[in-house]
Amino acid sequence: MAGWLSIASAIADHADAIALTVGSLVVVVAFWWVLRWVGDSLREKLDLRLIDLLLGLLVLCLAVTEIGTIIYIWGLQSEFVDLVRRFGNPLELGAKGFVSLVIVVVAYIGTGVVKRAIENGAKRRDGISDHEAEIAFRIAQLAIYLAGVLGLLGLWEIDLSGLLIGAGFLGIVLGMAARQTLGAVLAGFVLMFARPFEIGDWVQVGDNEGIVTEISIVNTRIQTFDGEYVMLPNDYVGSEEVVNRSRKGRLRLHVAVGVDYETDVDEAVEVAEETMGELEDVLSVPRPQAVLTEFGDSAVTIDLRFWIDKPSARRKWRAHTAVISAVHAAFAEHDIKIPYPQREVSARPEADGFRVRDAPSPGDGDSDGDERSAAVEGAVSENADETDDNGSESADAGEDEHER
Repeated sequence: MAGWLSIASAIADHADAIALTVGSLVVVVAFWWVLRWVGDSLREKLDLRLIDLLLGLLVLCLAVTEIGTIIYIWGLQSEFVDLVRRFGNPLELGAKGFVSLVIVVVAYIGTGVVKRAIENGAKRRDGISDHEAEIAFRIAQLAIYLAGVLGLLGLWEIDLSGLLIGAGFLGIVLGMAARQTLGAVLAGFVLMFARPFEIGDWVQVGDNEGIVTEISIVNTRIQTFDGEYVMLPNDYVGSEEVVNRSRKGRLRLHVAVGVDYETDVDEAVEVAEETMGELEDVLSVPRPQAVLTEFGDSAVTIDLRFWIDKPSARRKWRAHTAVISAVHAAFAEHDIKIPYPQREVSARPEADGFRVRDAPSPGDGDSDGDERSAAVEGAVSENADETDDNGSESADAGEDEHER
C-alpha cells in the first residue's frame, strides 16, 4: 500500500512534466501524420527518392526536437551533457554526427543519380536490356553503400582489423563450402554481360532446348516445347555449347527429299524451288534453294533449304509441314517419282543363274514332287565377293540333291 502511495505522490509531483511530455508526443505524432499525408500526395508529382529523403530528414528533425524537448521538460540537461562528455567533446561529437548524416544523405542521393543514369543509358542503347541495367544498378548501389559504411567507420575511428580478419576466415570457409554456388554466381555475371541469349530467345543448351523465360544470378530457366520448365545452373550453361536459333530474327531449315534415278533432276530442282517460293511461311529473301547432295541407295537426294522469320518451334514445324505437303503435290503433278527403297537381287553367271523346277502333274505319284512344288537347282550368290570355288561347290550340291 505504501508503494502505491509513493507512486501516486511522484505522479502528482510531476504532473506538469508528464502532461507536457504527453502533449509534445501528440504534437510530434500529428506532425508525422501530416508529413506522411503530404508525402503521399506529392509522390505522383515528384521523384519518389527525393520525397523519401525529405520525409526522412523531417522525421529525424522531429525526433531530435522531441528528445530535446523531453530533456528540457524533465530538467535533464546536466545529466545529458555529462553523458555526452563521457564519449568526447560535445562539439566534436556533434560535428561527427552532422558529417555522418551528410554521408548517409549523399549515399542515398547518389544511388538515385546512378540509377537514373543507368536507365537513361539503357534507353539510348538498344544492346542493353532492362535486366542488365538492373544488375548494373544493384552492383553500383552495393559499391556506394559499402563506401559510405567504410567512411562512417573511419570517421568514428572504429578499428576494423579484427573484423576484417574474422571476415577473411569466414570468407574462406564459405568459399570452400559453397564453391559450386559461387561458381554459378560468377557464371551468372558472365552471362549477364556476355549476353549469348536473352529472355524470349529460342536456345539449345546441351540436350535441353526451349525458350528462355528467366535469367538470374544463379540459374537460367527455359521452357521446353513440351511445356516443361527446366532450371539450368549458370555454371552448366557456361560450360556447354549454346545454340541461339532466334538471335538474328531468322532461321534456315532443311528438308531432304529423294527422286528416282530416271528423273530429270534439273526439272525436279526447278519445281521444288518454285513451289517453296510460293509459300507464305517461307521467306522469299533469302530465296529458297534446292541443292543436289548425294546419290542415295534408291534415289538422288535433294536438300530443300528455306528461311523463316521470327523463329519459334511453331513456325518451324508449320513451315516444315507446308514445304513437305506442297513439294509432294508438285512432284505428283509433274510426274516426278519419289521412290521407295529398292534392292536388286542377282546371281553369279558361272552358277547358271536361277533354275526353278516345274511343278509335277496332278497324276504324278512322286511323293517328293507333291511335297516340294518347286526346287531351287541353282546356287544363289548375293555377295559379289564370294570365290568361284564356293559358287561351284554350291552348284554341285544342288545337282546331287536333284539326283537323290
